[in-house]
Amino acid sequence: MHISKQEYARRRKALMAQMEPGSIAILPAALVYLRNRDVEHLYRQDSDFQYLTGFPEPEAVAVLIPGREHGEYVLFCREKDKERELWDGYRAGQEGAVATYGADDAFPVSDIDDILPGLIEGRERVYYAVGVNQEFDMRLTGWVNTIRSKARLGAEPPKEFIALDYLLHDMRLYKSAAEIRVMQAAGDISAEAHIRAMQVCRPGMYEYQLEAELQHTFMRHGSRSPAYASIVAAGRNACILHYTENTSQIRDGDLVLIDAGCELDCYASDITRTFPANGRFSPEQRAIYDIVLKSQAAAFAVIGPGRDWNEAHDATVRVITAGLLELGLLSGDLEELIVSGAYRPFYMHRAGHWLGMDVHDVGEYRVGGEWRVLEPGMVLTVEPGIYIAPDNEDVPLKWRGIGIRIEDDVVITREGHDVLTGNVPREADEIESLMARARAATDVPA
Repeated sequence: MHISKQEYARRRKALMAQMEPGSIAILPAALVYLRNRDVEHLYRQDSDFQYLTGFPEPEAVAVLIPGREHGEYVLFCREKDKERELWDGYRAGQEGAVATYGADDAFPVSDIDDILPGLIEGRERVYYAVGVNQEFDMRLTGWVNTIRSKARLGAEPPKEFIALDYLLHDMRLYKSAAEIRVMQAAGDISAEAHIRAMQVCRPGMYEYQLEAELQHTFMRHGSRSPAYASIVAAGRNACILHYTENTSQIRDGDLVLIDAGCELDCYASDITRTFPANGRFSPEQRAIYDIVLKSQAAAFAVIGPGRDWNEAHDATVRVITAGLLELGLLSGDLEELIVSGAYRPFYMHRAGHWLGMDVHDVGEYRVGGEWRVLEPGMVLTVEPGIYIAPDNEDVPLKWRGIGIRIEDDVVITREGHDVLTGNVPREADEIESLMARARAATDVPA
C-alpha cells in the first residue's frame, strides 16, 4: 500500500499553482540523528519533504521552481557510491531521482553551494519553513547574502521569504483517496495488534511483553515502526497520559491502557483501548469505562461535514461531567460544573487531534478566530478519557488509580464519517468475551 509517483507529482503541481509568480520553494530532507556515539536512529523522512517527493533518503534538498524552462522540480541528493552503498545501503543517485522519484532535474547534493544560489537568483520570493532545520536556515541565509553581495553587478536577490508551512500544511489536512487507503491499512494492522494484546494478556506479565506483541504484529504486516512510542500502562500507570516506560508488572485486577499505532508509508494510525488484565471489569472499572464509551459515542454523533471541530470535544465534556456527577465523583449543578471546568482533574486533555503523516498532524484548529469546520478528507482522532489519580483524596478509595481512554481514527466523508479503526472491540462485553475466548483456547489443562 503506497502513494504513487503520479500523486506526488499532483501534489507538487497543486502547491506550485498556489505560489506567487516569480517564486521558488526549498525543502531539506530530515537530518540523521545519533542514538548513541556512532549508532544512528532508524531514519524517518521529514513529513513535508516526504509529502511532496516520496524520496526516502537523507542529505537531500527538493526545489520547486514554477515556470522553469528546464524543469520545475529539482532534487539534490547523494551520488551513487558503490563503496558507501556496501556499508550503508542503496542510493537512488541522480538517475534514480529522475527515473524513480519523478524529478525533472537532479544534481549531487555536494554541488548545492554552486548550483542552488543560481536557481534562487532572480526569484522574487522564497517559500521556506524557517526554524525547522536551523543548520539549513544558516546555509540558505548564506546563499541569499551571497546573491545580495553581487547586486551591484546585476544580481537580483529575493525580496521576500514566505512561510511554506502555511500552504503545505493546509494541503496535508485534506487526505486523498490514496492516503485514506494507506491510513485504513495502517488502522487495520494496529487494530489486529490491539486485539492480539487483549488475547495474550495475563496477570503477571510485564508491560513490555505486551508491547512486544504490538511490535510483532506491526512488523509482520509490513510496518517498520510504531507511529509514536507505544504506551502500555497497567494499573495506576494509566493515569499518566504519556507513560512510555512500559516496565511494570501487570497485576490481577489492573486495567491495561494501550495507546499504540503503527506507521505505514509515513502515515500514522492511533488507537487506544483499555481492558482488564484478568478479563473481567470490576464494578467501578465498568462504571467509568461505560461513561468514557458513551462520551465517545456522543462525539461520533456530532462529527461530519459542516460541523465544527470543537463540537466533538464539547459532547465528550458533557457526557463525562454528567457521568462523574451521577457516580458522586462530582457534586453540584451540571451546567455550572461544565462552565467551571470541574471535570478537568479527571479529563484534562482535548477529545482528539488531526491525524496523518504526523500522529499530531498539521492543520489549523481555528480559522479567523472560529473553530474550523470539518470537511471531507479530514482525518482526526476521537479519544475521551477519565483518569482518577491514585493520590486523589477527594474521591473514595475504590475509584483511585482508574485510568481509561478509548481512541479511534475517523475520516470525514461527504455523508458523515467513517471509523478507520473500528475492528477493535469497544464495548465492555465484547472485550470480556474476546478475552474469555482467548483464555479458553489456550489455558487448557495438560
